[in-house]
Amino acid sequence: MKKTIFIFAALVIALLSLFQLSKYSVLTGSASIEIIIAIIAIIFFVIGVIINKRVLHKQKILSKEIDHKKIQELGLSRREHEVLCEIASGLSNKEIAEKLFVSESTIKTHVSNLLVKLDAKRRTQAIQIAKELRIIG
Repeated sequence: MKKTIFIFAALVIALLSLFQLSKYSVLTGSASIEIIIAIIAIIFFVIGVIINKRVLHKQKILSKEIDHKKIQELGLSRREHEVLCEIASGLSNKEIAEKLFVSESTIKTHVSNLLVKLDAKRRTQAIQIAKELRIIG
């Protein structure tokens, strides 16, 4: 967070100094306004490209691979993992039961087991933990 604030502060300072420089050059008559606007546009274009590359690079680092060893370490059954994936897709217990052809009470049992195994208090917390552990996509 501090790094982001520093970067934007530096950009604001650079922009203000660039405007002051352009004001000075226009007052002295040493440069035309079109050249100054072109320089400012090029600088902002370069900054945009750099920021875009950094954001895209961070997205590539995030892997969508599921860690099957971690699933085994947690002791999740295949069915519990299926239920967890369906929870992550936003389905209710009733919808999951219909999709997996089991009773709603069976799903409730699986959800309860998942919360214990993932040490979560709520379904949303279980999803967050599962994503951090890379056991769901």
